Amino acid sequence: MEKVEQEAIRRTLAGDRDAFRVLMDRHLPAVLRMTYRVTGNPSDAEEAAQEAFLLAYKKLPDFREHAAFGTWVYRIAMNCSLNLVKRRTRDLNWNATPLDPGPAAENLAVSRLPSPESDALDSEALHRRERAMLALTPMERTAFILRHMEDQPIQTIAEALGIPANSAKQAVFRAVAKLRRELAPSAPSTSRPQTSARLAKEPR
Repeated sequence: MEKVEQEAIRRTLAGDRDAFRVLMDRHLPAVLRMTYRVTGNPSDAEEAAQEAFLLAYKKLPDFREHAAFGTWVYRIAMNCSLNLVKRRTRDLNWNATPLDPGPAAENLAVSRLPSPESDALDSEALHRRERAMLALTPMERTAFILRHMEDQPIQTIAEALGIPANSAKQAVFRAVAKLRRELAPSAPSTSRPQTSARLAKEPR
């Protein structure tokens, strides 16, 4: 862990609440990107991120300084996001994020340049992807997003989810298999969508 973070943790534990801002500023962008992709909308992403940093602040005395603070708070945020997803899946109005939100996730906003043709195609593809994602459990969805959208290694996914590496790998594999099966029937015979092509990759 970097000396800047070590010093921020030391000062926070000593009672300097402002010092925790250093840790938030360094890790909030990555946490927000992940919580957005997992929860599927800006308000839930912000709620999960805020809850994660609040829990991290409260649990900071238990943090092992030889570990990486980023990985630790990432795991907390992952749990907060999963809890939100589990609640939202019982709400029929919950709108999950598409499989490939692109740069929009960085700014917690979806920006598009509309045209009649692109809108029709995007709407159809988005609907198919959202239906396919409903076939995944929250754990599978999260593992898939971290592996194929966040490009995280299996070990990092396992640490974030608090499960063994082999279990994380199997979650990714099941997600890929389910999504491939859900998307395959409607895939064009002449060419495969870019997202479907990525699903063909085996988890590493």
